[in-house]
Amino acid sequence: MSIIDLCCVCSSIESFKTMSLCQYSIVFALLFVGAFGYGDNELFLPLTTLQKMHHKHNEPSCSSQKSRSENGAIILEMKHKDYCFRSRGDLNKRLQTRLLADDIRVRSIQSNIKKISSKQVEALSQTTTTTTQIPISSGVTMQTLNYIVTVTLGGRNMTVIVDTGSDLTWVQCQPCRLCYNQPEPLFNPSISPSFQTVACNSSACLSLESATGNSGLCGTNSQTCDYLVSYGDGSYTKGELGQDHLVLGRTLVDNFVFGCGRNNRGLFGLASGLMRLGRSDLSLISQTSDVFGGVFSYCLPSTEAESSGSLIFGGDPSVFKNSTPISYTKMVPNPQLFSFYFLNLTGMTIGGVSVQDSSFGKSGFLIDSGTVITRLPPSIYKAVKAEFLKQFSGYPSVPGYSILDTCFDLSSYEEVNIPTIKVHFEGDAQMEVDVAGVFYFVKNDASQVCLALASLQFEGEIGIIGNFQQRNTRVIYDTKQSQLGFAKETCSFM
Repeated sequence: MSIIDLCCVCSSIESFKTMSLCQYSIVFALLFVGAFGYGDNELFLPLTTLQKMHHKHNEPSCSSQKSRSENGAIILEMKHKDYCFRSRGDLNKRLQTRLLADDIRVRSIQSNIKKISSKQVEALSQTTTTTTQIPISSGVTMQTLNYIVTVTLGGRNMTVIVDTGSDLTWVQCQPCRLCYNQPEPLFNPSISPSFQTVACNSSACLSLESATGNSGLCGTNSQTCDYLVSYGDGSYTKGELGQDHLVLGRTLVDNFVFGCGRNNRGLFGLASGLMRLGRSDLSLISQTSDVFGGVFSYCLPSTEAESSGSLIFGGDPSVFKNSTPISYTKMVPNPQLFSFYFLNLTGMTIGGVSVQDSSFGKSGFLIDSGTVITRLPPSIYKAVKAEFLKQFSGYPSVPGYSILDTCFDLSSYEEVNIPTIKVHFEGDAQMEVDVAGVFYFVKNDASQVCLALASLQFEGEIGIIGNFQQRNTRVIYDTKQSQLGFAKETCSFM
């Protein structure tokens, strides 16, 4: 077996039966190339204490990620933003800060769900047909928690965060009254010959309330539709709606409606803006439904420099590289929260043992590309934690940190046995959590390694399947058939 260097400083290879483990400088834990000895219920792997990483490497740019067309699909390279804009400073502090930022995002989602529910927002539907694949990357370089792709808007490449938990795509625009720092030039509508403002009485402006929770407002004249998107943590973007040519890979989307942000503040890292893949009329998925049939999928890579996944627009499964059959579960309809993707979580198994809890199957779970750590209702989390501790026994426990409360000191171990985790959904669909999604390093010397699952505060809150547990899985969103699919796939753009 060839051994791939997964990060800047990696552990030595202790056994040919397993691959190397390394600790990367972002929100994560164990990265794996592959393993012999990976059974249905348990993974046996080496774990060595690693030296503190010294970040003396160059900072690569993710502003020109690759794309290609294949069998009618557009494939975009996808990376984790932490790779694209690595930040300097204390590693442990960054690992911990990112957990706090994730908690803020989840609180924001719960707040927005309550806000939308109280307004009784109704749903709108979608249509059909082609395929496009784009590289999706770890957005490490952008100093945000999420995954990024490069698209072309108005003739200019823009690096944007991929987000399935909302609808209106937006970028920072010139002239900007309040903008956060970004390495790429701001989008300048005045030099794009194809840019147009969106009128206040247009259908796009009228759709803003269902897409953002806030109605469109008239600017200085009726030819301008102002928007506002605010988040529960105090982050916001506001400006006016515009439309321009959007290019995904080699596919041109004419008159794409997006937010031209003149005032933007919040946890957006260094990206130029956000690509929103929700379900309302203003989402990218709805605006391209006649081209791609309302189908997209992704395979989220880990954060090491060589890792890249893909964001695919279109439903042709021949372009996937899945190693297991796709299992589908139906989307749970929620007219009040139409923009979100819900599914029914019916059970979980730890090391092949079914976790017993009466809360399974009783409420819809949100699947989200922007939340990092999966959040479970308190009763389910308690049962999952108990079974995991029962099987992962004998390792010294240490205090938890932030949202993570099941933690261990593994710094003195050369190898550990990790129980497999599977998540089961209605219709016999399942998602097997890649071993890279089981543990999160709070401290990079492995003296505080935590189970990468967390409890919600209250039973009534919405459970969330986070991106940490979705790594190395092909996740297919089919809005036309109203179903979600899962299959194991080693994420690679090539």
